[in-house]
Amino acid sequence: MEAGARVWISDTDGDDAWILCEVISRTATHLNVQTIASPSKTFSRPRVQASSSEDAIELKYEGVELANTPLSDTEKADGKDSDMITLPHLHEPAILHAIGDRFDRGEIYTWTGPVLIAVNPFQRLPLYTNDILEKYRRAGLLRSQGMNSSKLGPHVYAIADLSYRQMMAPERISQSILISGESGAGKTESTKIVMLYLTTLGTAHIGEDGKEEKAGDLSIMERVLQSNPILEAFGNARTLRNDNSSRFGKFIELGFSRSGSLLGAKVQTYLLEKVRLGFHASGERNYHIFYQLLRGATDEQKKRYHFHDGDTHGIELSNFYHYTGQGGAPSLREFSDEDGFEYTVKAMRSIGWDEVKIDKVLSLIAGLLHLGQVNFDSMENEGGQEVAVIADENDLKSAALLLGVDETKLKTALTERILITRGEAITIQLTPEKAIDSRDALTKTIYGALFLWVVSEVNRSIIWKNESEVRSSTGVLDIFGFECFATNSFEQLCINFTNEALQQQFNKFIFKMEQAEYEREKIQWDFISFPDNQDCLDTIQSRPNGILAMLDDECRLGARGNDRNWADRLYQHFIPNKNQVESENTRFGATPIEKSKAIFTIRHFAGPVKYTATTGFLEKNKDEIPVTAQNLFDSADSWLVKEIYAIQKLETEERSAGSKPGKPSMTKTVGQQFKEQLTQLMTKIESTQPHYIRCLKPNDSAKPNMLTRRRLTEQLRYGGVLEAVRVARMGFPVRLNHNHFFKQYRMVLPTVSIDVLPWSLDGRDAQSLCVKLVDCLLSRGKIVAEAGSKSAKEIGITRAEKIRRMQVQPIPMVFPRTDVQLGATKVFMRKPAHDALEAHRVYHQSASATLLQSWIRGLQKRVQYLVTSEAVQTIQRFYRGCKGRERWWKLRESVAGDLITTNFRMLIVLRRYRRAKYGTVLFQGVYRGHATRRQLAAIKIQSQFRMRKEHYSYETLKAAVISLQCRHRRGTAKKILAALKHEQKDIGKLKANNEKLKLEMASLKAMLAAEAQNSATKAASESQLREKEAEISKLEKRIMELEVELEKEKERVRKLEKKLENEKSRSSRREEEISALRQQNQNIKNSTVSLSRSQITMVEKVTVDDTKELAEQKALVARLEEELEREKTSRKAADGEVIRLRAEINGIKLNDEEVAALIPSGDGVSTALTSLDFEPTIEQKGTTETDDSGTISDPRDDEVLPQLSTPTQPSQPTIANLEKPEKHGMRNLLKSPSDYFPLIRRGHLHKVEQDTEVVSSGWNVEVTSRKEREESLRDDAHQFELKIKQFANMIEQGIEVTMWQMNRNVEFGTEPNDDFTIKGSQVQLKLHKRGDFLVQAALTFSMKGGYLSKALNRRKDKSALEPLSVTEILEVRAGCHGYDQNQLPSSSSRKGKSGENKYSSQFITLKASPTPIASTRLYFLKFKSRGSRNDLLFGLRGLLADLQINEGVNISTIQSPQSQNGNKTASPTRSRPGQSKDDNKMSALPPNADKIMVPLTEVHKVVDAERQAYDRLLLILLQGSSDLKSCEDDMMALRGSLDVVMAESKQKDKIQAQDSKLIMQLSKKLETLLMDNEDLRDRNENLHNRVIALENEKLGVYEA
Repeated sequence: MEAGARVWISDTDGDDAWILCEVISRTATHLNVQTIASPSKTFSRPRVQASSSEDAIELKYEGVELANTPLSDTEKADGKDSDMITLPHLHEPAILHAIGDRFDRGEIYTWTGPVLIAVNPFQRLPLYTNDILEKYRRAGLLRSQGMNSSKLGPHVYAIADLSYRQMMAPERISQSILISGESGAGKTESTKIVMLYLTTLGTAHIGEDGKEEKAGDLSIMERVLQSNPILEAFGNARTLRNDNSSRFGKFIELGFSRSGSLLGAKVQTYLLEKVRLGFHASGERNYHIFYQLLRGATDEQKKRYHFHDGDTHGIELSNFYHYTGQGGAPSLREFSDEDGFEYTVKAMRSIGWDEVKIDKVLSLIAGLLHLGQVNFDSMENEGGQEVAVIADENDLKSAALLLGVDETKLKTALTERILITRGEAITIQLTPEKAIDSRDALTKTIYGALFLWVVSEVNRSIIWKNESEVRSSTGVLDIFGFECFATNSFEQLCINFTNEALQQQFNKFIFKMEQAEYEREKIQWDFISFPDNQDCLDTIQSRPNGILAMLDDECRLGARGNDRNWADRLYQHFIPNKNQVESENTRFGATPIEKSKAIFTIRHFAGPVKYTATTGFLEKNKDEIPVTAQNLFDSADSWLVKEIYAIQKLETEERSAGSKPGKPSMTKTVGQQFKEQLTQLMTKIESTQPHYIRCLKPNDSAKPNMLTRRRLTEQLRYGGVLEAVRVARMGFPVRLNHNHFFKQYRMVLPTVSIDVLPWSLDGRDAQSLCVKLVDCLLSRGKIVAEAGSKSAKEIGITRAEKIRRMQVQPIPMVFPRTDVQLGATKVFMRKPAHDALEAHRVYHQSASATLLQSWIRGLQKRVQYLVTSEAVQTIQRFYRGCKGRERWWKLRESVAGDLITTNFRMLIVLRRYRRAKYGTVLFQGVYRGHATRRQLAAIKIQSQFRMRKEHYSYETLKAAVISLQCRHRRGTAKKILAALKHEQKDIGKLKANNEKLKLEMASLKAMLAAEAQNSATKAASESQLREKEAEISKLEKRIMELEVELEKEKERVRKLEKKLENEKSRSSRREEEISALRQQNQNIKNSTVSLSRSQITMVEKVTVDDTKELAEQKALVARLEEELEREKTSRKAADGEVIRLRAEINGIKLNDEEVAALIPSGDGVSTALTSLDFEPTIEQKGTTETDDSGTISDPRDDEVLPQLSTPTQPSQPTIANLEKPEKHGMRNLLKSPSDYFPLIRRGHLHKVEQDTEVVSSGWNVEVTSRKEREESLRDDAHQFELKIKQFANMIEQGIEVTMWQMNRNVEFGTEPNDDFTIKGSQVQLKLHKRGDFLVQAALTFSMKGGYLSKALNRRKDKSALEPLSVTEILEVRAGCHGYDQNQLPSSSSRKGKSGENKYSSQFITLKASPTPIASTRLYFLKFKSRGSRNDLLFGLRGLLADLQINEGVNISTIQSPQSQNGNKTASPTRSRPGQSKDDNKMSALPPNADKIMVPLTEVHKVVDAERQAYDRLLLILLQGSSDLKSCEDDMMALRGSLDVVMAESKQKDKIQAQDSKLIMQLSKKLETLLMDNEDLRDRNENLHNRVIALENEKLGVYEA
């Protein structure tokens, strides 16, 4: 470990476990290193004191291991690191680094010699496809035939193929594959993959033995694979570390024939965890079968098994039952319980179970669930003792019925206990606490027996038929890994005991592998000793003083035995002395504090484990069936209970070798059963050739692409991998091939000439050169050691030698020759020899690097000297030039000084002059501006006064004129509206009925003519006569109804005539009012002097318009009267036709005079079709009503404008053909969809005539007529519906949003409590439809995965969040309502940015129905843009509108004729909008189409479709109005905030203006001070000149 060497340093604080560092320096006591990731971080490690003479040669430092040379990318691609046994340094950090590096590259499998290490990736990788399986199968086949094949990487297929090929070898040795690891490491999945590969190879030979499966039966492979789901359902459960954790061990043995065909299999299980039935921690689950039955059972099965949802008070069944709800009943991440139940039942049927057996097993499971619901109350018996009684007899009855046992005996088994002493039975009544324990114990017994029965039934289905046909087998062992928890009990002792025995077998296997390699390389290995853990096994299992043996002895004491006494016996045997804390074999130990707590420690191969004796060791080891339970099982009516009880007795009872046949058998303890099973397992494994797979879990969070190195280190230690490596490297831990060894250590002898030892191996024997190199190294090391240290100051030595002597001298190369063994292909070295060679290699590399550095530094100094010399000369030249320029510059300064003085004085005078001029001009400008502004202000005031006066007069006149016009137009509109209503109700209806009556008469005539022509025989004529008589009776009834309607119409016509007279009188009064208005206008004209000519013209135009409107009104009244007369005449003609037709039916022919005589006199008319007789009803004020012709009218004469119907072409072609106008003027019975929409700003009737005027329609569409306006509205509505459908499709595809889910609980008298279950998570919102109806749909929220998860489609069906049903959505609002969006919390995985939620326009709030745990549920959805927010908003509202409409919610008043007629004659049933269009098609019309009645069902379909569209639009508009009101409230709040800001801004502007004013004043003051300062300077200068003049006068000096 010289300077520059790379080492691994243990990290006890962080999660990395080991840190890669580089050695800085080494002393006799410490090693100083620095981390490679951050070189600034340095620390030191102390040297470990040597415990032996051999260790004294080796330098060891605490927590320091040498690092391997890093591999290049090419070497990694070639798979150089696929087998860690080839690494020079194989220790814990080297293994950890190699596994982690391969895991980061996506390679989860790694070889460690014969052991395959598999790291669970927690994601689906494309490593198990059929192509990859075929590739390994083909490679194994070629290898078995002695042919070369491509080298494939490590894989679980490689282990399975190797075991199969070795099994098929001539020796026919059976194989075993041992798979181990902790929960969640992937043992179960690896077992499935191995079995799939082996069964695939075994079924490839089906047919060669001449035995094929029958048609319809499952193959052996399918039955073996189908047995796995059943075992998982009954033996697997969810733990905190794994969703599908196997809570039992299993050994699956696959039997093969001579040709390699799979004959069958059998399963052996070990140590089922029955404690989980009575209790499991929070977040965990019981066995899968309970949840699959509760969540996957049909309604019929739930009724059969007494699962009533009404009894749970709204709680889910799995949370309601005691045995399933303790951990919260969480759902599994990979698959649902519903699918699991279906898969399990399918597997049961696949292995041959009939429906009766399946139902019986499920009934037993349901009975256990009901048994867990049995609770106990406390009462006092006759002796005053507290005893338990059943709290609810219903649960007991359900449990007894489903279990198939007697209810009374079940009650006895739960509340009583029978002790048999000396042949007498003593009954003890249990307390409530003991009764609960008895209930759980009974449940464990039944379920454990049921599990054994299920395993036996599975074996009966998949086992081979003939034992003699099995030539070899391959066993797959899926066993629990080493466990060490905070509190360890009996289960952990058995599990660790199993792993201890397997580790011993593993060490023996590794020893044999090492022995084989040493013999293959032909090296000496007799002196190597391997460790053994037999003493630990003896401590646990030896008799009579082993831990389990003493536990069995304590169990046989009965009531006298307890856990504490057993612990004391252990202490007395293993650590009898008072101060002794460890046994003689160092495997058992306990401190005084641990003794007081009944805790003892066992040192296993993976580390010490502390066991707590008071956790029920004796009770778990006994696991005996109470007498009351035995009586219950013996008398059970269910055959299943009897069978599982027989299997349980066979498993737990044994007979002593010398006992008599009549003597009762003794019950086995769990420890004895487990030891026997383990002994059989070890015997089986030792008789086979083993293969090992160690499964590792990279992290405890079950997240992909994340590896925690410390957890990986613990699993390597617990899995025995590090122990196996230590065993393997006890002999020669360092192994190098000849080329690598020679190339790496030839540099240690730089002074040896090339003649003695060449530098290259080209063309030479590598082994002989390596031998010569080792000899030279040892001889050189001996010479250096004898010579001792030499001085670096010796004269005559070279620079290289001097540098070597100045370096820190490495340890001498003096080690035994046996520490380096030369094999046939490798060089084997022990650790001291390798450390010495490495130290000298690093020493020579450092000396060579120092020599190169000295030459480079010399060259750098020479270059630096030359550069410095050149720089000094340049500086000197520059200095001399500067001195000369300085002298010349002084001469120039003397001349320039005089020039500057003269110019400065001139500038002072010039500045004084300009300042005076500027002040004068400024004063003049201020004065003139002031005078001008005064003059302009006076003119402006006069102009404003005159304008206001004229404007007031104009506004007064304008208001009066507008008021007059509005009053006149209002009255005109009322008259026109009333007239149109009467016209529409009377004339339109009479015409329609008249046309219908004509059509009916024509149809009857055609029918009579056809029947007369087709009657050929007398019998046919009589039958037709009877039919005609029936039709005649129908027609008579109909005619009676028509007569009743005729009387009604007569009364209505009389009312209309009376109203017409009233309108005439009103028109006359209107003429008088118009004349009065004309007189008033004349007065206004005379009184207004300043009225402009244009205004007078406007008033006259209004008068002319009113006259025109009056004339139009009169013409309209006259036209209505003419149409009424024509309608009366047509009605009389129709009555005559009816009388003539009725007479023809009766066989009487009438002429025109007789018909006229029979027509009743009067002015009344009747309706012809009862199917069109709709009585208009008014539901409430403002509700529209529908008359007989389908036109919508409004009863509010003063508020609603007249509505005009414009027929449009419908979408259905059959109806369109019926709507073609004919000569006789048959009216169209179908109305336009626009007739059912509210008109927007229709305007007055007289404005329709203005064709060129643009009418406002509410949308940005310019139209010129009412028809275009209605078509525009219809198109916009249709486009809006298409957008709503597109939005719904977009929701079904999924939208990515950021979601918060808040549950708000409000209790009386307290503040609301808001709980965020989801905080700012990126989810995908998707609409999931579970059926054809919208009420079955739900919104699902899926967590957003990474790029790799999306690419592999891993989270396709995965839903980590609870879905929201559409029926639970109460409200959809835009924005963030119910909570401030700025206060929304961020997720724990990321920090929220300030202000990222400030825009409410990016939010949608979903309000859901309350639950038992939340009075209000709010979902806040945030989008990336406002557009995507609006798309989802309209989509959700469209879905809710469709939901309400489909459930029968009608918003508008448009109803079908069926709903309006009430109890009248029912018309044909109308179809829903979703009905098939093929059912509505009609054939082409014949030439006499005018004689065919229009089918009203088609009309009703169109009306229903339009009504539903209108209802949908009304719902969305109502929701949009709430959004508009919210936006208005927000705008008002913003306006208030803006007013506050504006007020603050005005205040700031005011302060700023004051500050500016103050600054101006200060500026003026400063300017004044500067001017005064200039004056003072001038005075001072004058005084100075005067003093100089006086001095000159005194001296007699005068200017020339």
